[in-house]
Amino acid sequence: MQTRLADFIRDTPEGREAESILRACVHCGFCTATCPTYQLVGDELDGPRGRIYLVKQVLEGGTATVKTREHLDRCLTCRSCETTCPSGVRYGRLADIGRAVVEEQVPRTGRDRMLRLALRTVLPRPGLFGPLLKVARALRPLLPAALAERVPSSRPARPRPAARHARRMLLLEGCVQPSLAPGINAAAARVLDRLGVSLVPAASAGCCGAVTHHLNAHADALDQMRRNIDAWWPAIEAGAEAVVVTASGCTAMVREYGALLSGDPAYAQRAARVTALSRDLSEVVEAELSRPGAPRPSPPAPDGSRVVFQAPCTLQHALRLRGRVETLLAGLGFELSEVPDAHLCCGSAGTYSLLQPALSRQLRTQKVEALRSGRPRSILTANIGCLGHLQSGCDLPVEHWIEAVDRLWPDVNDGPDAGGALGQGRKLQ
Repeated sequence: MQTRLADFIRDTPEGREAESILRACVHCGFCTATCPTYQLVGDELDGPRGRIYLVKQVLEGGTATVKTREHLDRCLTCRSCETTCPSGVRYGRLADIGRAVVEEQVPRTGRDRMLRLALRTVLPRPGLFGPLLKVARALRPLLPAALAERVPSSRPARPRPAARHARRMLLLEGCVQPSLAPGINAAAARVLDRLGVSLVPAASAGCCGAVTHHLNAHADALDQMRRNIDAWWPAIEAGAEAVVVTASGCTAMVREYGALLSGDPAYAQRAARVTALSRDLSEVVEAELSRPGAPRPSPPAPDGSRVVFQAPCTLQHALRLRGRVETLLAGLGFELSEVPDAHLCCGSAGTYSLLQPALSRQLRTQKVEALRSGRPRSILTANIGCLGHLQSGCDLPVEHWIEAVDRLWPDVNDGPDAGGALGQGRKLQ
């Protein structure tokens, strides 16, 4: 694709990156076939190729409009188009650049602006989100049905083991996950403890930055990334083997630290190191189970072995780990049902379900029907956003796959410190 970028962006880092991405596009349109919103809406401008043209026009000096912004807003950034693209077009990054420019030219106002500000303020802060969630749960019986379905029930966590192994990996606790489903990180710590690895959180590490970044507050998101790097760095220097993330959406964001901070001389080198050390939980468990002599859990009971795995978009398309969790689960004895159109998004997509509720519900309905088609007893996933979104529209239990794996081992007391200091919140200093 030929480009002639306007003066305001041509010689900026974002402009050079956008131009490189645009020039890779050959207009083939293969991406539209796998775009969830194009399939729903049927408008070329609500598919990747149309949105690429919109971004190109704006970067070449065209006037952005409210409609331009709406078409970009409807994009899930699921990146299914990237998996499909034969030319390797990095659509997700181009969308980030284009949205930032369009929003600067067409500022948000009213309810839309306030909602996005509220999401950026509350979601990345566990100390604020957690108490507000408790209030919402208490008021749930009084809420309208449309709001009540968005308030998940409490999911108590089993104890975490003490950090007792010489081999240690850092754990990103996350922002909303500790309040919504604390059992996920606890289960990850328990499984890896049995495999000889201690998962330890780091003091002052927080949100990965994804929520803020995808709401176009890029400077604030970079500050969140720098804070995490500062929090992890002493442990990395002390020999931590990896930065492990249990939510695939957060893994995808941490995997971008090196690229997003490459222009920051104070952080570029450390950010690249963090990216190199970042591991999705599936990668770590797969590697540890494959070690010679690694302990194996008992197979699941027949009445609980038939499950279905919903592969989040970030796992499939951003991290390119498609099929890895399914293979791992099958190797442990689970019977996995097939998922029609497994590449399509469930409609969660970070804050998308709150900002585009109508489209999000349609996508959720389609995904739940596909997941239920094989008559599984439960749904497993790998991302907290997908988990909550699917559960709000489905009567089958939905949980993180690591929780199902954790239950395969007997619940034994690993010693006097099991569930002790780490389980009570001691952080790696």
